[in-house]
Amino acid sequence: MKLVIQIPCLNEAEDLPATLAALPRKIDGIDTIEILVIDDGSTDNTAQVARMWGVHHVVRHRTNRGLAAAFRSGIDAALAAGADVIVNTDADGQYVGEDIARIVAPILDGRADIVVGDRGVGDNEHFGPVKRRLQELGSRVVQRLANVQVSDAVSGFRAISRDAAQRINITTEFSYTTDMLIQAGRKRLSILSVPIRTNATLRPSRLFKSIPRFIVNTGITMARAYTTYNPLRAFVGLGLAIAFVGVVPIVRFLLFYLQGSGDGHVQSLVIGGALLVLGVMVAVMGVLADLIAANRKLIEASLVRLRQIEERLPATPEAQEPVATNRRKGAA
Repeated sequence: MKLVIQIPCLNEAEDLPATLAALPRKIDGIDTIEILVIDDGSTDNTAQVARMWGVHHVVRHRTNRGLAAAFRSGIDAALAAGADVIVNTDADGQYVGEDIARIVAPILDGRADIVVGDRGVGDNEHFGPVKRRLQELGSRVVQRLANVQVSDAVSGFRAISRDAAQRINITTEFSYTTDMLIQAGRKRLSILSVPIRTNATLRPSRLFKSIPRFIVNTGITMARAYTTYNPLRAFVGLGLAIAFVGVVPIVRFLLFYLQGSGDGHVQSLVIGGALLVLGVMVAVMGVLADLIAANRKLIEASLVRLRQIEERLPATPEAQEPVATNRRKGAA
């Protein structure tokens, strides 16, 4: 049983050593623990520091692609390295390394596909009051959209089984956290929350520059993920709402018409008719989107099967070289 701990990094040369030192070297039920650092276009010597500290695998982006892209690269590299369980943690030391054993345990026991570390947002002393309320609100929205019970939806401290990692396809460009949960919930994967501890962070997040920007980007991510995996409900619901609004002016016109004064209220009939047609068109778009979603499910199933076939094939020297190079540099 192999565990790969992946750490997305952006200019983390200063904080990375302390984070690496806090990671566990032995966990019950795990035979091998390897560390993977994803250098997302850092302008400092993050990759060199990672190798100096004996990191087993280093993946580098030539330019900054964002947290979601770094997470995707890490998952692909971890699967290629033969990981049975993947743990994602931050480089700033926010999460306690010893708690990795807590979030891995439900996967080892066969009780979960994905485990999310719950920071206890409501009473976490390291969070301000505004951040607490926003985190709680966001988690409730994600629970509703994904139909899962996760109390800390944007926690980046999470463990993923190999099977779940093969089935999840992150498509967002901002953050993977909510996208993953909505996908996992709609794919009927087992998701659990486990209480964890946190450390105080001395610098602001590099993921977003302001709370309003974070709210907007997270909202767009959730809406996009939900419509991707629930197009029929999203579009048909919106279409029915528009059609209902369109019925109101039509009924208004009919009332005046029955009273003999319909000539002066033709505009209500026009507006209502336009809204009714628009609502029907949006609903039809939902049906078409649902058919496309069915095709996407077949493509995703084929992708999982392809990954499983690739695992059984003998690795070529060309495919082995990047990993071997990283290991040699890490050992140096």
